[in-house]
Amino acid sequence: MLVRTRHFGEIELDKDKIIRFDNGILGFENFKDYTLLYDDKEGEGPIISWLQNLEEPSLALPVINPFLVMDDYNPEVEDELLHSLGELRDDNIIVLVTITVPSKVQDMTANLKAPIIINSETKKGCQIVAQNNDYEIKHQIYNKLKALKEAKGVK
Repeated sequence: MLVRTRHFGEIELDKDKIIRFDNGILGFENFKDYTLLYDDKEGEGPIISWLQNLEEPSLALPVINPFLVMDDYNPEVEDELLHSLGELRDDNIIVLVTITVPSKVQDMTANLKAPIIINSETKKGCQIVAQNNDYEIKHQIYNKLKALKEAKGVK
């Protein structure tokens, strides 16, 4: 299927790459179908990906693996909130958090309070709010990402 995107123009997308969010995501509850897009020029996998909505080309959220910015990330959630995704295991769960990149890039933050959980087998996702108060909505990540890039030898 042909999909118009915010950052990648028109792309051909296989239907097995569609992730369904039955309840949408916070602030965008009416938008249900998404895909993950990224630019992988270096061939090492992305640090930042885009959660691209398939119905609205301008709706694309930058997302990152929270473990890249916080090693011991462990949000507490009610199991009931995850049942609709199917059985989650270490080999099929994808955890992402949205990031905000303001005009001053050094003020970049990640929303660790509301992770996005995806079952890679069922292609179902949801966004939940962590019950524990250990995580911020605006967790500073610029220095951590800068250190990750330097470790990979990327400028």
